[in-house]
Amino acid sequence: MSSRPTSVIIPPPEEIVVTTKRVACDGGGGALGHPLVYMDMGEDDHVECGYCDRKFVLATKKKAGGDYHSPAARPPEAH
Repeated sequence: MSSRPTSVIIPPPEEIVVTTKRVACDGGGGALGHPLVYMDMGEDDHVECGYCDRKFVLATKKKAGGDYHSPAARPPEAH
């Protein structure tokens, strides 16, 4: 009889701190990511990507309203 785990541990979604309410997400996986989507937080201080569940959280310091978060891949230490 083989031993099977009784529960599976799923890591929480990635949380990215941004300085603007407009963000873009492509999943960060290059060809393994998802279509590029643009999101606006509106009145909230966070928004979640509907494809990959990344959570973009607004930092206390804000940039100009026309800027948005670049979805370009970043090294792991930059997350």
